[in-house]
Amino acid sequence: MFSIIGILIVFGAVLGGFLMEKGPLAVLMQPSELVIIGGAAFGTMLAANPPHVLKKILGGLTLILGGSKFTKERYIDTLKMMFGVFSKARKEGMVGIESDIEEPEKSPLFSKYPAFLKNHHIRDFVCDTLRMAITGGATSFDVDQMMELDMDVHHMGASQPASALATMADALPGMGIVAAVLGVVVTMGSLGGPPEEIGHKVASALVGTFLGILLCYGMVGPLAANLSKLNDDEHAYYHVLRVVMLSFIKGMSPILAVEMARRAIPEHVRPGFQEVEKACRQKDEASTPVAA
Repeated sequence: MFSIIGILIVFGAVLGGFLMEKGPLAVLMQPSELVIIGGAAFGTMLAANPPHVLKKILGGLTLILGGSKFTKERYIDTLKMMFGVFSKARKEGMVGIESDIEEPEKSPLFSKYPAFLKNHHIRDFVCDTLRMAITGGATSFDVDQMMELDMDVHHMGASQPASALATMADALPGMGIVAAVLGVVVTMGSLGGPPEEIGHKVASALVGTFLGILLCYGMVGPLAANLSKLNDDEHAYYHVLRVVMLSFIKGMSPILAVEMARRAIPEHVRPGFQEVEKACRQKDEASTPVAA
């Protein structure tokens, strides 16, 4: 939402300043220039990206509107969930969580966290890693290597939409120059006509350059940068999951593994020690039978 507000401020400031200088707003309304620039930029995006990346771009634009999903509350819920999984594994052995890992949708441990189950990438990352730990054939170093590979592959795929938008943004000024050159060509064919007509055509040509630069630096470029930061937030979340699982696999107690993961959370969304401890204690107390 803040991205949309920022773009509106950019366009409002540019148009407002133009109007303050008594500029005729109608001169900027050049549909032909917008068709040349917008159509050419969209065509280059189609030519440069396979279909699966184009689908990710649409999903990325939706993600920008919603903002980052990895808030402090999301991290607290994640640490609570992992603490519950580790506590059960500590009490019943790693085999005790095998049914939860194999069918997470039916697991009492995971069913309380719909955001975790909804994202199949994160769900598979956790379940596949714990499955490797249950088999007992892989060392903690091997598991860490597998998680790192998984994270790198996912981050590379998630970065493709932002890279595609950035490439499109880089092309917009050039497309604006193309539109301006075409406008000059049209103007040259009108030499000898009324000065007002020639002036209008020159203004139309210059508007092409204006639109290309404005769309690049005022809209598409910032959207690409925002999407890249959202991808970094997701990558940081994966890193926290990696830390908490690796810590437990190495033999740390559930609460210590959770604390290690808490230290890996980015500062702007990192919960306090007492917040996480309280959440885990509530989880632990809720799972402990009350004596008759």
